[in-house]
Amino acid sequence: MAQEALKLMCILAHPDDETLGNGGTLARYAADGIGTYVITATRGERGWFGPESEYPGPDELGRIREAELHAAAKMLGVRDVAFLDYRDGEFDQADPSGVIAQLVHHLRQVRPQVVITFDPNGAYGHPDHIAICQFATAAIVAATDSSYEDRQGRPSHSVSKLYYMAETKKTLDMYESAFGDLVMHIDGEERRVHPWEEWPITARIDTSAYWQQVWEAVRCHRSQLPGYNSLLKLPESFH
Repeated sequence: MAQEALKLMCILAHPDDETLGNGGTLARYAADGIGTYVITATRGERGWFGPESEYPGPDELGRIREAELHAAAKMLGVRDVAFLDYRDGEFDQADPSGVIAQLVHHLRQVRPQVVITFDPNGAYGHPDHIAICQFATAAIVAATDSSYEDRQGRPSHSVSKLYYMAETKKTLDMYESAFGDLVMHIDGEERRVHPWEEWPITARIDTSAYWQQVWEAVRCHRSQLPGYNSLLKLPESFH
């Protein structure tokens, strides 16, 4: 029997998560001939950095950001992009059974060996990031269950490895040097990044050879560039 082609899938929340969080990883493995795939829950309809008077509205911004994601994915060598069609900022309120069913469908269709998603804290407490971690983890379990039927009756599939994106102190220092204090206020509570200790991290990927390619992918997210320009001012030690 021929060996199944190697595939990597990122299951994420918004356009630009694939570049800022996983761009180097996607670029490296695509260059190695691995099939790379991105599943994105929303179109980032609320992610507007320009003047409020110029906000094009959620539907138009969603179309803009969808096109930006496709452009960035092409730059990173991603083989295919799929959207789950949920609204930015509302994903944590989605019906779990519906989300899981969609993800099981994608997992059984693509059949990746490795899946990457956000960690249980959603990097800095973002509700959509936390939700996609929970849904992706549940879907990976459901996809292995032969009694779980998806909409096209595809056979069960077991992912070999599930990785959570781990923000180390060094990574956090880089982002805060560019963006300032990373904090969210949700339901009156302050949420911020809590970097991972070194000991629970099981995989580290050297993507330094691909930083220029990732920068080009960042530039594809033009609607977000007012928020990202500060990254260009970081010293070379952060590349």
